Amino acid sequence: MKFRRRNGREDPEINLIPFIDVLLVILIFLMVSTTYSKFTELQITLPTADAEKAVDRPFEINVMVDAQGRYAVNNVPVSFRDTRGLADEMHSAANAKSGDTGKDPIVIINADGSATHQSVINVLEAARLAGFERVTFAAQSASSK
Repeated sequence: MKFRRRNGREDPEINLIPFIDVLLVILIFLMVSTTYSKFTELQITLPTADAEKAVDRPFEINVMVDAQGRYAVNNVPVSFRDTRGLADEMHSAANAKSGDTGKDPIVIINADGSATHQSVINVLEAARLAGFERVTFAAQSASSK
């Protein structure tokens, strides 16, 4: 047996040419498949109202709910027994405020931020029982301090 001595070991090399080829193919694929979108804006000229505001206010019933769950209809405290009783109070307040019963009032709910959800739902249910279809909530704008 003849054993040959090698002069030295060659260090292994990483062949970078196939790696560069694969990266180039991926780069071309991404460039071709990418979609570029433009953001367009519409130039809108909004109309301005030159008319004066209407003087007559709509027929409304204000129902206030405080944090303890007490109710007041048009600033008159109401003792809450059930939703039917609250509906009767709202209906009588609507009849007392306006002699024109053909006009459907707007029920405005002014609820305290700490009032329970159930107390607000009671007002909604009472408005439904009284036959008032137009219900809205009063909102208070945040004051900057």
